Order: sequence, then C-alpha cells, then structure tokens
Amino acid sequence: MVNNSHGRRRLGTALLGGAVALTLAACSGGGSGAGGTTAAASGSAGAGGGTVKVVAATNVWGDVVEQIGGDHVEVTSIITDPSADPHSFQSSPRNQLALSSAQLIVQNGGGYDDFMQTMISSAGSQAPVVTAVDASGVTPQDGELNEHVWYDLPGTIKVADAIAAQLATIDPANASTYRANSATFDTAVNGLITQAQAINAAHDGAPVAITEPVPVYLLESAGLSNVTPAEFSEAIENETDVPAAVMNQTLALFADKQVKLLAYNEQTTGPQTEQVLEAAKTNGIPTVPVTETLPDGQDYLSWMKSNIQALSQALGG
Repeated sequence: MVNNSHGRRRLGTALLGGAVALTLAACSGGGSGAGGTTAAASGSAGAGGGTVKVVAATNVWGDVVEQIGGDHVEVTSIITDPSADPHSFQSSPRNQLALSSAQLIVQNGGGYDDFMQTMISSAGSQAPVVTAVDASGVTPQDGELNEHVWYDLPGTIKVADAIAAQLATIDPANASTYRANSATFDTAVNGLITQAQAINAAHDGAPVAITEPVPVYLLESAGLSNVTPAEFSEAIENETDVPAAVMNQTLALFADKQVKLLAYNEQTTGPQTEQVLEAAKTNGIPTVPVTETLPDGQDYLSWMKSNIQALSQALGG
C-alpha cells in the first residue's frame, strides 16, 4: 500500500516556492481543520441568488462538487491539467485568492495534498473543509493507507454525501437540490459498482500487476488480486530505485504469464516503469492506463466507467 510520506512529498514540496510566499492583504486568522468536515461557516452563502464558492484540491473532487452543486456552485480546482504530473505541484496567486474567498473547501487528505493545509492557513480561510479520506471511511491496511480514495467507489458516495450536507448547511435555500443531486450521483456510482462486480463474477481472484497503488481500490472492487511485489510499487511511488532482485521478481510476472493485466499510472513514468510496461507488451499482457486527475472531456462518472470497461476488455470481457 501507500506510504503516507509519499503523498506529502508529492504534492507538498513544490509548494515551498509558491503559495507559502504569497501574502494577501485581507488574510487573517487561522486555517480550517483537517477532519472529515469542519463546522460550517455562518450565514447562507447562496443567499441573494449567488453561487457557493468552492475550492477543490484536484479536478476529480471539483467535478464531484459540480455534479452535486450544479448551477449553485462556482468551483476552482487547484490541480486540473490531465497531462501534468500531479507529483509536482506549483501554486499560483489565483489559487490562493480563490481559497481566501472560498465558502467550502474539498481536499483529499491522507497525506496526498498536505499543501492544502499550508495554503488554507496562508489564505486565512475559515471555510468548512470536507476531507475525502476521512469522509470515505477508508482505513489503513497492513499499517499503510492508500490515499487514492476517488478510486474507491463506495467511499466516493460517502464523500459526495458529505459535500451535499455541507452545501445544504451553507446554502439552505437550495438544500433540496443538493440532496437530490447527491442521490442521483450515488445511484450512478452504485451502477458502476454493479459493473465492477460483474468483472468479479467472471474473473474473481484473477492476478494483476500495478506500477503504483493508484487503482487498487477499483481493482479490489472488481475482485482482482494485486500480486505486484510491494517493494516495487512503493519504490516507484516514492521515486526511489527498485532493488534489482525486486525488479527481476516483478518482470517475471510478465515473462512467466503470472498476471492477466498491468494497470499503470500513465502520469508518472520513468525508466523502471517503462521497463515493466515493455515487459508486459512483449509478453502479450494487456495494459490498462490509469490517471490521478480527470482526463479532458470526461466527468467522474464517465471516467470511472471507462476504467471499468478497460479492465473488462483487458480480461477478455
């Protein structure tokens, strides 16, 4: 599973030259807490026909907010570029300004986007915060937390419901709309869960390989078994060299046809991941690319549907 220090390194270190140095004249006070949600800000933010201003750490959670809030929300997603490596992050004055006026903040948590706490504090924001890891209810396995909770379909339903509850508190005039949109979203995600379960029924326990733990929750929903050496995926995720013995063990998964597919993070490539990808292709093992941010032209639901379909196709239906 994922080493939490990885998340802090990935999305936190580049911040030092960005948002930390930014100062807004109107900023004062402390930041919001890091729990599942903090207490809602006072007043009705949506009163007078205005929209609720929401800042999301990534466009994944930003899209979920838009599906719940519809025309009643104005969302700024900090990480949006589908071609960018989310392991390297640079803040901007625009993002910091958005946080200073945000009425709701949605972060991932679990060490993935620790830069958010620094930015929230720097902006002096007192807005309520939904932390996806906490709201999803995921727990560490073998002492490690996989923070990529947007690939956990049941957990995403819980996050969407937490967002709807916060929006309803901030903007009670449109509470019924938020709840209805959340119910619609939940139904759609449950449909995705059913599709994943169909893979489980046809390929229960099928061994698969990964480059990083990004899609593990989805693989587990589909009943697939990740047999990649933990030392390999941890080294790739932490951007350290894979020990030679571990690399050989990983490559043997493909040479010996021990796995049915390779799910790889196409946003973070390097010599060792490329070597594994080439080994899969050379040995006729299907490859399934996954990403950490929302691809262009897709929303959360269509994105997860395409991921599930790609898994099914790679396994032969």
